[in-house]
Amino acid sequence: MTSTINVPLSRLSLDAQRRHEQLRDYFCDKDAVAIQVAGEWELVLEWSNDAFRYVDPRLDEGLAWWGRDLRYQDMAGARKRRGRVLLSLNDTWTLESWSQWLTGRSDDVDIVVLHVDDHKDLGAPRIFQRLENWIDPIEGRVVELCDPQTVTSAILSGALGMGSFLTPFLHYVPTADVRHLCQGPKCSETVDAIVQRELIPDSLLDPDALRPSITLVPDGLGVGRGRYRFTSNLNDWLEGIDVSSDSTIGILLHIDMDYFCNRYDGDSDAIEYPGPLNPSLAEILDQIDTFTHALRCRGLLERLDDIVIAFSPGFFPAEFWAHSCERLLAGLGESPWLDR
Repeated sequence: MTSTINVPLSRLSLDAQRRHEQLRDYFCDKDAVAIQVAGEWELVLEWSNDAFRYVDPRLDEGLAWWGRDLRYQDMAGARKRRGRVLLSLNDTWTLESWSQWLTGRSDDVDIVVLHVDDHKDLGAPRIFQRLENWIDPIEGRVVELCDPQTVTSAILSGALGMGSFLTPFLHYVPTADVRHLCQGPKCSETVDAIVQRELIPDSLLDPDALRPSITLVPDGLGVGRGRYRFTSNLNDWLEGIDVSSDSTIGILLHIDMDYFCNRYDGDSDAIEYPGPLNPSLAEILDQIDTFTHALRCRGLLERLDDIVIAFSPGFFPAEFWAHSCERLLAGLGESPWLDR
């Protein structure tokens, strides 16, 4: 999906290297090329077809397992659904899955988000607050979490991108109880915080526009509605959630596979110098067993309303996708995924 946007010359540096850094920082997971046209920059946005953009030297092994003759530029849209389970390459599709779930829920249902990830995913998405609506500034369309098609469109445009999918959800469902399971070295202790919704100014397309943002304010007051627990401890993660919990609670499970191994962390330098969270496949499979056992022994497998498993190219090594997916699905009580 290619899009074009025009911005004033003053918004970007005239130095090519600095301008490239500005665009990479702003658009993050989508390539942007700036072309000077009269007194403006014309920004051409597209998903990259360059294998090196995705860091992992063994990426093709993972794509071969995924199937469907997937091209690099099509990875951003790759996802498969079966029942309550969504497999995706990019974890941004979690928001589409949750949006679809929201359309069928009762308004008075409390929601617990089980967020399993090496990242918080609380960045500010590239959507603008306009009166009571969110606007995708790339395509000029309204974005509503109660309308999954608008979420799909915003993900494909790049307005909703990597590292930010949880932010709009917490703005839309401010009472959600978020439990974030993360390994060391990023997480070394259990930290409880209140979720504070904010708006911050945009830095490129429209400096007068405001984007949704989240700040976590630690207070040590435990878990609950409108709160965020960050922990590496499985017991702390699932505190107060078990088979005896209120049956009306909606439980949404998001698993980014970089929780188990984040060898690359999106950085090409990690090819030569891997990140600290870089276990072997055998160790990953053991971690998966421990993780799913914690859910099973609390009677939670049948309570999960929605499950998203994201493989995160350029973070979680592609040569592990097949075996880890098979083990994880089995541990969650799901049958093998035979569609290729």
